[in-house]
Amino acid sequence: MDRTQLADFLRRCRTRLSPADVGLGPGARRRTPGLRREEVAQLTGMSTDYYTRLEQARGPRPSRQMLTALARALRLTDDERDHLFHLVGEEPPRDRSSSGHVRPGLLLVLDRLYDTPAMVINDWGEVLAQNAMAAALSGDFSARPPGQRNMIRRYFTDPDTRRLCPPEDQEEHARNHVANLRAVLAARPDDPAPAALVAELRAASQEFAALWEAHEVAVRRSAVKRFLHPVVGLLELECEVLLSSEHAQRLIVHSARPGTESYERLELLRVVGLQDLAARG
Repeated sequence: MDRTQLADFLRRCRTRLSPADVGLGPGARRRTPGLRREEVAQLTGMSTDYYTRLEQARGPRPSRQMLTALARALRLTDDERDHLFHLVGEEPPRDRSSSGHVRPGLLLVLDRLYDTPAMVINDWGEVLAQNAMAAALSGDFSARPPGQRNMIRRYFTDPDTRRLCPPEDQEEHARNHVANLRAVLAARPDDPAPAALVAELRAASQEFAALWEAHEVAVRRSAVKRFLHPVVGLLELECEVLLSSEHAQRLIVHSARPGTESYERLELLRVVGLQDLAARG
């Protein structure tokens, strides 16, 4: 691990970004350009002290999950992300289909969608990035351990996640999740990540195992989805699914038609979500 070069690289990447580039407010006047260290720490889910030590060339060796989070927070290109891994002495991920790295352009779009829930997921359900509205709608996935950021896993194993869906819609959502995962596994049979998720859920959930045996196949597409939010109530939202060029990552955007009750409730959720973020900050 080359701590000196890593520290220099992190500093340079941080100072070239503005708060607007990553969806943050400008805050107080800045004496130096770029993001503050605490802002990078917030975006990656690490402590400010941990990140500061990395920039001072005295930090511990970051895990692969932490490197992925840093690459995403600093809006690194694929080449820059690989360089970051090399500086730590790690081999960069070679299977782009399962990579947790989100292209800077896709993150830029996500950051601009400040008034509607939006997230970037991969094709087998891993939440890679989300804006504040998405966190207010379905929970902050960045605050969860890496193994708990998969939407499909949580739907079949976490009752709280399940309750966000109205009871009469739950069976259809379960079928859609399994059918999408079946399509992914068939398209990439040698990718170990979705295969491991299937094996895990077949053992952990009788419902999943039964649906898997039904052998339904369907790729996730745009639809109308309903959310039963514990604070603002029932939301009926248009769900648009925008595919990346490789189709391995999707930008999911939820919106409500103006003039509807769901639109008013979504506006209320925006206020509640921002207040919650301020309280946590």
